[in-house]
Amino acid sequence: MCRSIRTLRPPYAEAVTEQDVHAAALQYVRKVSGFRAPAAHNQAAFDQAVERITAATEDLLESLVVKGSG
Repeated sequence: MCRSIRTLRPPYAEAVTEQDVHAAALQYVRKVSGFRAPAAHNQAAFDQAVERITAATEDLLESLVVKGSG
């Protein structure tokens, strides 16, 4: 679906920054909404979705157990 979103977990990514997670969330919301830049009346909903997905992604990455790494 979102080909430009890269894998953010080991062993595919060694150091993942908050900016990496936010960029992935932004790409996802852009893809799902169909808007690269939302109109002013949709900006708050767009931004809220990005923040929620960023948080969910951080939770997911912290919770994953990858066998055979570190």
